[in-house]
Amino acid sequence: MLKTKVGYSELEDAYASGVETATMANVIENPQVGLFFTSVNQDQIKLMEGAKSVLGDTPIIGCTSSAAICTHDGYLNKETGYSGMMLFGGDVEVVTAGSKKTDETPREIGARIAKEAISKVKGSDIEPDFFFMSASPANEEEYLKGIQDVIGNIPVFGGSAADNTVEGKWSILNDGEAFADGCVIAIFYTNGEMKNLYTGAYHETENAGIITKISGSRTLVEIDHEPALKKYAEWTKKDVNSLLGNNLLTETICAPLGVKDPIGKVIAVRHPMFGNNDYSMNIGADLAVNTAVIQLSNTPEGILKANEETIKNVTNLMEGAVESYFLVHCGGRRLGLALANIEDKIYPEVKKIIPNKEFLMVFTFGEYGSGDHSSNTVGGLSLSYTAFGK
Repeated sequence: MLKTKVGYSELEDAYASGVETATMANVIENPQVGLFFTSVNQDQIKLMEGAKSVLGDTPIIGCTSSAAICTHDGYLNKETGYSGMMLFGGDVEVVTAGSKKTDETPREIGARIAKEAISKVKGSDIEPDFFFMSASPANEEEYLKGIQDVIGNIPVFGGSAADNTVEGKWSILNDGEAFADGCVIAIFYTNGEMKNLYTGAYHETENAGIITKISGSRTLVEIDHEPALKKYAEWTKKDVNSLLGNNLLTETICAPLGVKDPIGKVIAVRHPMFGNNDYSMNIGADLAVNTAVIQLSNTPEGILKANEETIKNVTNLMEGAVESYFLVHCGGRRLGLALANIEDKIYPEVKKIIPNKEFLMVFTFGEYGSGDHSSNTVGGLSLSYTAFGK
């Protein structure tokens, strides 16, 4: 049987926090990997040293979480720091690898670390079942392609490293090393059940257009041959100049953009992050010319309620009983709830639907997962909720 256990700490001393988190989690047989998430306000190297002092050779990977983590026992958001881990063991084999950014392309790095990870598999002639990934908030799609070039299109779960203020203080955690730019993966081989549900949980509006010009892969220049920011302001009835600069990030939390996967099963959210003076918009995920972009909508209360709905939906996908939940919640959504003064309702909203199971929720700057018959998808302002069974 696949086994999981969640540990956590709010101790201010980083080493002690890592020790407490790993000690709480380290009560299962055959521990294989600890998915580890921490505050940016503590020394991530010391946090991992503390955790490794308990777990020994068991690999520890993960990333920093934006402003908080949440467990079955409560919401951890002390400014002095926090750490949380989901430890996997039992009837499972997990192999890990990671790399900071190099002169290679992100796709080449993804392929290299995937090859490195599967070279560690002890079993023979076994196929991987699913994998965890965390990357820096850029090039996630390319890392994912490289990994899948090696292991195929098996289900992914995870999210991008985050900080508290969108200023690049995030870290990827790779078994003792921490770096701001790169990727880490854990590949799972198990008979245990895993189901992932990836959703933005927004509503489509009638405002839609064709992307007619982009710069690079993540700057939206024109929609329907018009300046993108002006088109967005027209759709949302906002003053275009009020959307310039960093204002765009918070102004779009309840009204982001979306693109559909090829068969329309998943609307991948595209979060406008920065409004440029030429009325283009920097977006938090990749775009493609001649595809449709849709303005989405929700209220802070609807964004909060989506937690309960998504957990119910992923639970219903499971054939057997749920062992635990790993919940990747966008840090931008959390910020929107904080601005609406309802951040404190996240924990009770989740706890009421998962009263008796362990869970770990982390807050990321990009989310990865899959929907009904969709391929693996990367986006922002989303939920990637995963249920694990025995």
